[in-house]
Amino acid sequence: MRIKLFMMSVGMILFSPMAFSQPTATLNVNVNAGKEIISKDIYGMFSEHLGRDIYDGFWVGKDSKIPNKDGIRLDIVKALKDIKVPLMRWPGGCFADQYHWMDGIGPMNKRPETVNMSWGGVSENNEFGTHEFMQLCDLIGCQAYIAGNMGSGTVKEMAEWIEYVNSPLESSVTKMRKENGREKPWYVPYWGVGNESWGCGGNMTPEQYTDMYRRYATFCHSYPGAPLKKIASGPNGDDAHWMEVMMKNIPHNLMWGVSLHYYTIPTGNWGAKGSATDFDENQYFSTMKNALHMDNVINNQVAVMDKYDPKNKVALAVDEWGVWTDAEPGTNPAFLYQQNSLRDALAAASTLNIFNNHSDRVKMANLAQTVNVLQALVLTKGAQMVLTPTYFVFGMYKVHQDATLLPIRLVSPDYVSGNDYIPAVNASASKDSTGAIHISLVNIDPLKTITIRTTFEGSSWKNVTGKVLTSDKFNDVNTFENPDKIKVAAFSGAKKDKDELVVTLPPKSVVVLELK
Repeated sequence: MRIKLFMMSVGMILFSPMAFSQPTATLNVNVNAGKEIISKDIYGMFSEHLGRDIYDGFWVGKDSKIPNKDGIRLDIVKALKDIKVPLMRWPGGCFADQYHWMDGIGPMNKRPETVNMSWGGVSENNEFGTHEFMQLCDLIGCQAYIAGNMGSGTVKEMAEWIEYVNSPLESSVTKMRKENGREKPWYVPYWGVGNESWGCGGNMTPEQYTDMYRRYATFCHSYPGAPLKKIASGPNGDDAHWMEVMMKNIPHNLMWGVSLHYYTIPTGNWGAKGSATDFDENQYFSTMKNALHMDNVINNQVAVMDKYDPKNKVALAVDEWGVWTDAEPGTNPAFLYQQNSLRDALAAASTLNIFNNHSDRVKMANLAQTVNVLQALVLTKGAQMVLTPTYFVFGMYKVHQDATLLPIRLVSPDYVSGNDYIPAVNASASKDSTGAIHISLVNIDPLKTITIRTTFEGSSWKNVTGKVLTSDKFNDVNTFENPDKIKVAAFSGAKKDKDELVVTLPPKSVVVLELK
């Protein structure tokens, strides 16, 4: 029997044997040792001016027959409110470093028309700007996270955008905000200083970026009632050198956090990423393996951060993540429209478990993207709207928001494919303010039911209820013709056996349990 060791977080060790005689896992939950809070902002979203995320997604215009509030589509708003989306990142992405915020304020008929050179060279009418984005956040009830333009903008431009949004003081900039219909500031704490500065944000070296960051961040002021949480443009996946230079060269009092971008590419090949729906078990396995690699990426970057910031004062913000496949056939490839299968839900649930278990350092994450782009929560076609399997995962996992992380020890059988293998089960656990314990479990094995026997340290409980998300095939999807193919159902496969919790976990499933 071979043993594979994964450090998922402080207090969590995952042993993955090469083979078990029976598909059985064991889980220990230490209720007494919980101390870290799982930030609700780990469950954030990302919406870019890309394809049909904003236009023909959130934004339908005031004259649309689709029910809307000042042009913002209300069925999408309701869907996001229902799962308690806590945070929205905007306007990019690559688009952020070509976006000039003054193009998107004032009367719409006077806003300039520009070209989105980042995504398809399409016309951008700037109908959706700062006021519209802030109204969207107000309707959803979420916090805003604005990515500032360092790539093609100026220090003055970013500083005045922050003043326009956050300042209660009298100036020509705040007067302009009031003339545009907003008397009070919005008090937005989260501001990104550039995006992917190693790539589309300027193709900089880390040394160039850190020099520019210090200058920009100096003039990104906090205003009364609006202390800034500045987020530096961090590394691309496994690039530990970029993180090293940032942590060494940027004074830590100048940044609240560092971003990290990592996408799950089913094939591992950016040139031919693979279909969102037409894939076999080999590609399913590679997708799940690449999704679980997020844990290694975070461990490697946190090791660098710990070297320079042992007291965890600088947060890690994984503000772009998700499964990225080839665009759907017949659609504009620059619009990044892809379907969303059960495989995506399993990848999302596994990734959120990783984020939860790293909540000592990971304080924010933003799924890419919210509507009609990449691993979206919502797909639209005219007045129709479909909720994807990934959407339902976020709904099931909302119980972890701002709850106390409970350290776990999990011994899992392997999911084997040829000569390769990965843990079949992953998990995270938390305790909310009422004392209820929630355990999220993912079985990525597409064929085997796995029994999990769970013990608890420091807790007695009487009742267990649960929800499950699964389907017949791992490439099943919700469509406009059949929008309820995959949905959450009540779960009856958990029971109390003396002091243990015994769970029968179906193949290719996500289960969230509540113990009281």
